[in-house]
Amino acid sequence: MELTFFHFLIVCPLVGIAGFIDAIAGGGGLISLPAYLISGLPVHTSIATNKLSSSMGTTVATAKYALSGYIDWHLGVFCAAASLLGASLGANLALLISDSVFRVLMLIILPLTALYVLRKKELFSGENRKDLPFLHAVALSSAVAFALGMYDGFYGPGTGTFLILLLTRFAHMELHRANGITKVINLASNLASLTVYLLSGQVLLLLGLCAGVFSVLGNYLGSRCFTQKGAAIARPVILIVLTVFFIRTLLELCGVL
Repeated sequence: MELTFFHFLIVCPLVGIAGFIDAIAGGGGLISLPAYLISGLPVHTSIATNKLSSSMGTTVATAKYALSGYIDWHLGVFCAAASLLGASLGANLALLISDSVFRVLMLIILPLTALYVLRKKELFSGENRKDLPFLHAVALSSAVAFALGMYDGFYGPGTGTFLILLLTRFAHMELHRANGITKVINLASNLASLTVYLLSGQVLLLLGLCAGVFSVLGNYLGSRCFTQKGAAIARPVILIVLTVFFIRTLLELCGVL
């Protein structure tokens, strides 16, 4: 596929914003994947190339959280393994589904996701919870990592936010620890699904690498601004992009675009 300046103009800035938001609150894929699709790229190519740029940014955010001491590596190793397996299965499944089916699924997923984003204030309360026994925490966290890893490989947007919600609510993690484990799970799922998409020839390397630079910058800045104020900024930006993406997808299915 021939790339134009328009593709880079649309994708790169939005991927940078997505990286900033993802580092703070998760959910960067709710902006970065629509950015590729809004630029006119096919669904599978968009998902695959998004994995390249997001992997670059997530690597930086994971390193920053590790240096800050937010990652429990004893638990993270099990979660990463479960995420790798789930993402590989999800990515291979995604390659079997046509563009049109994906777009219909998006018309269902997007409004539900927007509703969820509006209602997820409890994510940022910073409430402390009593730690679970280690084996119990491993079992619950690994199950979450496998399920969300599969979703990330199959589609992806919202994975980080969903992970934070599930880890805080069911694995009883406080917010900083949950965000650190989320970065490990997300990085593992991104790398596993990216490998599948590279082998299938779906990744646009030039666009993905350029967007990845913006993702790295956004993730670096976002990981330094991990505050409740930053999380509040994330919500309206995500909702605006979801609205634009929903309208474009609906127009495409109606044959207007």
